[in-house]
Amino acid sequence: MAEEPKKVEPEFASEPPLPPPPPAPIAEPEPEALKDVAEEKPVVPPPPVEGKPGDEAKALVIVEKLTESAVEKGAEGSVHRDAVLARVETEKRISLIRAWEESEKSIAENKAHKKLSEVGAWENSKKSSIDAQLKKIEEKLEKKKAEYVEKMKNKIALIHKEAEEKRATIEAKRGEDLLKAEEMAAKYRAKGGPPKKLLGIF
Repeated sequence: MAEEPKKVEPEFASEPPLPPPPPAPIAEPEPEALKDVAEEKPVVPPPPVEGKPGDEAKALVIVEKLTESAVEKGAEGSVHRDAVLARVETEKRISLIRAWEESEKSIAENKAHKKLSEVGAWENSKKSSIDAQLKKIEEKLEKKKAEYVEKMKNKIALIHKEAEEKRATIEAKRGEDLLKAEEMAAKYRAKGGPPKKLLGIF
């Protein structure tokens, strides 16, 4: 009978190979975790254990693949997170600019409204002052007009009085002349001769 070949087990058979690290969760990583993943150095494999060279190479390939996968996922998550943060920052900046614009517009509107109100109040004040001055001038003019009218009436009354006096004088003189003419005519009738001035009339 031939002897059964003895199975030679490697010396490290008693030590099981290191299990691969669990894959990272797909959830969005925290900022600090992303930094740690991005800055994570490749995992240094444990010192070689005496055994089959093929098993050691397989272990190294698995660890390298897992590390590359974790780095790629971390990089993708970091890029996605950076894009989200940039969008949020842009929206925040736009919102702040919009709020600032509305505030500035409101301030400008209030300032313009205040200035317009001041101009309106100034205009009304000036108009009131001018109206008051005009009223005073009109009152003075009315007073002067009344004084001038009174003066003119007094002058007219004096002129009328003088005219009446002159008329009275003329009337008196006419009465005297008529009376004198009648007396002279009576004398000439009594004498029987014509008056001397009669020749001058013809």
